[in-house]
Amino acid sequence: MSDTTSSDASSRESAHYPEDVLEAFRSITTASLADAVEQHGRRGYLTGAVHQVAPGTGTLVGPAVTVREIPADESLPPEHALQAIDEATAGSIVCIDAGGADVAVWGGLMTAGAVARQLAGCVLDGGVRDVTEITRDFPGFAVYARTAVPATTLGRMRTVSLNEPVVVGSVDIRPGDLIVADRDGVVRVPADLVDAVRRTAEEIEEREKEQTRLILDSGSLRAGLARYHRI
Repeated sequence: MSDTTSSDASSRESAHYPEDVLEAFRSITTASLADAVEQHGRRGYLTGAVHQVAPGTGTLVGPAVTVREIPADESLPPEHALQAIDEATAGSIVCIDAGGADVAVWGGLMTAGAVARQLAGCVLDGGVRDVTEITRDFPGFAVYARTAVPATTLGRMRTVSLNEPVVVGSVDIRPGDLIVADRDGVVRVPADLVDAVRRTAEEIEEREKEQTRLILDSGSLRAGLARYHRI
């Protein structure tokens, strides 16, 4: 992927989802969404130990704004990440592809900027620092990352693109894809599949409710699973 500094890439707007769509996804678990995305021929769940570091409030749902970082020995500020924070629309989720780097690509000051811009959270294929500060001062802001680590990116990484396709947790994420995250992890729903995945995931959740009832009524796990042959 080539370095991108042009205004064309930075000015692209992420998808705007109606509030009723966002609210619907807030009520669906990432487990059901991971299964639903797979039923539509893609993979949506992020791997690489990307997990909840700062919980925010409830399920994190919003369109992706993407940033890519690569190793470098220059002491440069993360310009594309700063631009993403200042220019993304409210409710967006900043997704940073840092190749799993064991350094902090996000911290307290970036969180303050994101909260000022009413962004929903961030998903990092790298580390985060200032976790105590973030959870204390910005309890509504959700952070998903590989690890918490105090090391800065300065002299170690530089940003090279904004709102171009990236890879986070071994999953391709494009600007505007819908990101959903809860205590189980993070799922990317491709923008072109949002409506279809929502319907499939809601059907999965209804089946699971029925299975739970059958298990409790029958007193048997196997009997409760028999109708749908799914676990």
